[in-house]
Amino acid sequence: MLAISKEKSELMKLKISHTCTAPGAYDMPIIVDSLLKRDDVDAVVTLGAIIKGQTKHDEVISHAAARTLTDLSLKYQKPVSLGVSGPGMQERHAYARIRPVAERAVEAVVKMSDELKRIQK
Repeated sequence: MLAISKEKSELMKLKISHTCTAPGAYDMPIIVDSLLKRDDVDAVVTLGAIIKGQTKHDEVISHAAARTLTDLSLKYQKPVSLGVSGPGMQERHAYARIRPVAERAVEAVVKMSDELKRIQK
C-alpha cells in the first residue's frame, strides 16, 4: 500500500514529508495527531487493513480508528484519509483491495485540501 500511495503521490506531484508506521490501525491516531500538529504537514494519508478474526474485534478496532481519525481531522482542520480497508475482510480480500484503497486515500486528501482552500477564501 505504501509503494502504491507513493506512486500515486508522485503522479499527482505531491510531496511526502513523513512516512510513519504503527503496529495497527488502532494505534494510528497518536501518530496522526503528532503529524497534524506540524506546520509542514497539510494532510495525512493512513493506510492499512483490518482483517476479520474469529470475533467482532475487527469491527471495534475499525470503528474506533475511523472515529478518532475523523475527530483529529476536524480538530486540526486538515484532511486525514482513511486508507484502511476492513472490517469483515479475509486476508485474500485485503490483498485484492491494496491498489484501489491506497490510490483513493491519496486522491481523497487532495480533493479535500482543494475544497478546503476553495471555501476558506
